[in-house]
Amino acid sequence: QVQVVESGGGLVQAGGSLRLSCVVSGSIRSLNEMGWYRQAPGSQRELVATITSTGSPNYADSLEGRFTISRDNRKNTVYLQMNSLKVEDTAVFYCKAELRTGWRPERAYWGQGTQVTVSS
Repeated sequence: QVQVVESGGGLVQAGGSLRLSCVVSGSIRSLNEMGWYRQAPGSQRELVATITSTGSPNYADSLEGRFTISRDNRKNTVYLQMNSLKVEDTAVFYCKAELRTGWRPERAYWGQGTQVTVSS
């Protein structure tokens, strides 16, 4: 059984910051790429950032350098530091973890999401 649990969302004013965390737990054989995605009302889920097991990040072009993804492999945790937040960043943020359990092939596990609301 694998659990992916996000935290850190909330309400913040435009220009403010939030730090999201995502902890992966369970019978994990190997934890590989982790990432953050978001889904605004009426929109499709979109990539925010991903990070490999060795710490190489990848960001959506639209972020303009405002977000930073990092991870702590000892804690099976990925973070998303969000600065200079804009109203259009309002969305549910989802964590995705690519991992293997036992001898099964690698697959993606998703969290339930955490709401980020940016007010003007």
